[in-house]
Amino acid sequence: MTEDHVVTPSNLAESIVMTTLRWTWPFYGLGALYVVGPVLAWLLAGLALLVLYLGPAVREDLRARGPVPPVVWAWIIGMIVMLIALWIGHLNWNLGTKTTIKSTIGWAKGWALLALFPLAGAVLPIRRDILIRGQCVVGAWTLALLPVLAVAPYVGLPESIFTSPLKAVGGPGPEYFTVFFFTWDPGSWTPRWQFYAPWSPFAALLGVIQVCFALEERDHKWRAIGIAAGMAMILMSKSRMGLVGLVACNIGPRLLPLVLKGWAWQLLAGATASLAVVGPALAQALKDGVSAFKGARADSTRVRATLQRIAVERWESEAWWFGHGRVQPGPHLVEYMPIGSHHTWWALLFVKGMVGFLAWTIPIVWQTGLVLVDAAKGPRGRLPLGITMTILLLSFGENVEIEAYLIWPGLLMLGIHAAEVRESN
Repeated sequence: MTEDHVVTPSNLAESIVMTTLRWTWPFYGLGALYVVGPVLAWLLAGLALLVLYLGPAVREDLRARGPVPPVVWAWIIGMIVMLIALWIGHLNWNLGTKTTIKSTIGWAKGWALLALFPLAGAVLPIRRDILIRGQCVVGAWTLALLPVLAVAPYVGLPESIFTSPLKAVGGPGPEYFTVFFFTWDPGSWTPRWQFYAPWSPFAALLGVIQVCFALEERDHKWRAIGIAAGMAMILMSKSRMGLVGLVACNIGPRLLPLVLKGWAWQLLAGATASLAVVGPALAQALKDGVSAFKGARADSTRVRATLQRIAVERWESEAWWFGHGRVQPGPHLVEYMPIGSHHTWWALLFVKGMVGFLAWTIPIVWQTGLVLVDAAKGPRGRLPLGITMTILLLSFGENVEIEAYLIWPGLLMLGIHAAEVRESN
């Protein structure tokens, strides 16, 4: 590694970020990641507010990059509206003070992070290189532990090691505090790995984010480590969504600048004309591919589709504006999975109604537009676009808010990018 590629923290904020990333796997080994994420979010956001308030009185290496960008304000306002929707939903359904307090704490550990990390990234002087190198360090840990994880199911090791007593702080479920070697897929009875995530599909999308960051690494050795670790997470998790994300979220941002090239439009016009000949065969191949994709885990697809249908029907008929306040137990038809889970968009309608749905939709659409335009102009937008695409992909199969504690480097990167766009305008 050459001297030019040495990346070291240059201020307190960067030191906090780099240290947290380096300790990702040890924190997981303690079952503490679900606690670390929210603590980090509130710590960095508090530091951001402090340096904004003190202005030039702050030491020079920690001064604010500038005012809060408009898109970050959209996230802040949206997540505050989300909290208000939560309170009104609980009030409408008489869920009680105890449940309301518990749900408010859940908001502070979930939805709030979607505003706090972009705020910290936009205000604090944190460089992209710190996040990129930090993610590659996480990848180095992953590759070092990979042999043990890979052989665990074949040498008789248990699925999980232990569940941390930190579960007493509360969370979506014990799996967020459990340290796993692997899990058995109940459909095929084959092993799947979730690495430092609570379950395998989420681990796959963390692998996609890992590859997005690693592709921006300037040091060849660290880049190879980061990409290899991300690929391992995607493949060993055996997630269909991870494979889609690997292609779409990394190739898409690199092809986007072609929209400004005249020759690319001419090529597209020729390809479009050729569809008159090959279109029917291509359409059938695409249909077959979608069917095979869904059929790969047919039971999972069926359960998710049924959950979404129930959530939408009950939202429309029972709680249009502010939702039901919280998820509710599902019937045997969906294997007792909670209604309001496994899909961010439909879950929001069920739990927080149209108000909560808009509180998420407006900032994520704004964020997507911002990164799309910048990625079309040049390479600066590639990484934030890849991250935004991964978050969107995650939202169609998971609940983003309860997983924000692990995608925080991406959220921080979105704030950094918003500040870069503001500074260049």
